[in-house]
Amino acid sequence: MWLRDPFPRLYPDGDFQMACDRFFGDPYDSDNWVNGGFTYVKSNHRSIEFYKFWYKSRLDYPELHDQDVFNKIKHEAIVSEIGIQMRFFDTVYFGGFCQTSRDINLVCTMHANCCIGLEKKLHDLNLVLDDWRKYLSLSEQVMNTTWSVPTKCL
Repeated sequence: MWLRDPFPRLYPDGDFQMACDRFFGDPYDSDNWVNGGFTYVKSNHRSIEFYKFWYKSRLDYPELHDQDVFNKIKHEAIVSEIGIQMRFFDTVYFGGFCQTSRDINLVCTMHANCCIGLEKKLHDLNLVLDDWRKYLSLSEQVMNTTWSVPTKCL
């Protein structure tokens, strides 16, 4: 769910930028637990070569989802050889149900990650929307963020 414009939070030097289920404090750290629910990619020779490699790699891991294949290949030498500049988004700005944003004054998106089932996702996303509406009705910034979610997506 987009709550405010995320584009000012993109890294200008990143070819490939991805949200995280868990962010460990460093946008350059490929050990962050990625989530493909929000991905920004600059079209250039590096990103095209990386996507070709990622797509081909799914044949090596036919039982895995694309995000899991990404996690398998992100440390392979060919990724460095391609030269793609990867960045990983801080969950303060790109939150989700795995690691909710700690600051409603800064959050741009909320993702229904770490949740199985459309009904559960819709329920908890509606709670996000309710929290957002309450926040927008306030006349001043909130100092302490509390979210009503997740309740069904646990």
